Amino acid sequence: MIELLSSERCIDCYQCIRVCPTNVFDKDERQHAVIARQSDCQTCFICEVYCPADALFVSPMLAERQAITEHDVAASGLLGSYREIVGWGKGRRSTASQDRHHELAASLSGGEPRHYHSERNGTHE
Repeated sequence: MIELLSSERCIDCYQCIRVCPTNVFDKDERQHAVIARQSDCQTCFICEVYCPADALFVSPMLAERQAITEHDVAASGLLGSYREIVGWGKGRRSTASQDRHHELAASLSGGEPRHYHSERNGTHE
């Protein structure tokens, strides 16, 4: 669920509003992006991935509501952590090329077949 939109980091690009499939975000009276319908969040992480300022924190782990402060999340390094994991953002490398499904898709689309390491039996296929 979306837990935090950092007012300090947010640059009001409204990407979160545009990409959210369940319409969780809105603009407030000062035209700043805000979490308007938190309970509608489906924890898809799309907003966090598309946020160019790493201003959002989505957590699939919180079963019950806890008081989360922006300071605590920022200090823990969690703001933008999902974007970093998937390799999105300035200075980050995509990890998609390390995914064996990416290699299989490339070979099926007419590219040169690639071999990948099988996690199942430790051999190359």
